[in-house]
Amino acid sequence: MQESWRRHAVEWFTRFVDDRDSARFPVIEVDGAIVATAIGTLELGVPNPQCAKGRTVRLANLITLPEYRGRGHGTALVLDVLSWAKSIDADRVDLSATPEGKRLYDKLGFALTSAPRMKFAL
Repeated sequence: MQESWRRHAVEWFTRFVDDRDSARFPVIEVDGAIVATAIGTLELGVPNPQCAKGRTVRLANLITLPEYRGRGHGTALVLDVLSWAKSIDADRVDLSATPEGKRLYDKLGFALTSAPRMKFAL
């Protein structure tokens, strides 16, 4: 199981790392080492009243190493993905927040939706 997801991840990153219209991978480096990163991916869906063009960016995997937290790196990464989302004409940015990250997203203007998130694993 572990090797299966890793193989799929390598294939996915290889396909999207240079596709500036479909994915964004901002990083923060300190002394040549990556200390924080995020991923933004464009999801195409059916246009609807909440997403007029059907273009949603999914913000995921916002990670800052513990010893570098509290320095604004998370905010900088989210703002980078928001700027990219605007540049590719997305309607909105969606995310799933952890309790630790919720304060950051609240501060930047994200709103909690009333739609419950459900999954079905295949």
